[in-house]
Amino acid sequence: MTLILKETLAILLLLMIIFVIIGLTVSFLIAFFGGGPFVPTKMKAVKKVLKAANIKKGDKVVDIGAGDGRFLHLAEKMYGAKATGYEIDPFVYMLARFKQIFLGWKGKIIRSDFRNHSLKNTDILICYMLPSTLKKFQKKFDTELPHGSKVVSYCFHIGSWKPTKTIPTNKRTGIKRIFIYDIKRDKSAKTRTKKNTKSKTK
Repeated sequence: MTLILKETLAILLLLMIIFVIIGLTVSFLIAFFGGGPFVPTKMKAVKKVLKAANIKKGDKVVDIGAGDGRFLHLAEKMYGAKATGYEIDPFVYMLARFKQIFLGWKGKIIRSDFRNHSLKNTDILICYMLPSTLKKFQKKFDTELPHGSKVVSYCFHIGSWKPTKTIPTNKRTGIKRIFIYDIKRDKSAKTRTKKNTKSKTK
């Protein structure tokens, strides 16, 4: 092996290491300041969540932290939904696009913060994020989600909302709790909020 070839390979290796370090740093910062780290949901859990969402053909499904796009893919493939997802981590987004291009995964994924987009045409919103993050997003949900829409949160509850239905953890399969919230605009948003049972007597 010539000296020039060795130097070229060394430079390429160094560039790859730098690229990986930058990627991990960006992902960490996005996880810290954004919706949380990318943790792929098990496919059996994805299917359970989508089944619980009761998706109809043509429903507009939105995943606000789409990851590699697995919820989008199965929502379209299994239920005929029109699925759109948002992913702010550029490297996770690249993984999702890779799966769409080379594996034929379905759905539309956008590299963007979902908070920069309207939710007014959403039928079903899917989320798998930390409770502290979901609490911050609650105001946007309250303001923009239309009457009759639905939010399905895997694993964690949303702020002060009271779920319409909760599917408990299945210890046998390892599928965590699923929280389902029906959006009712003909009533105050407070009807979905946990009520304080303590009343003042004075």
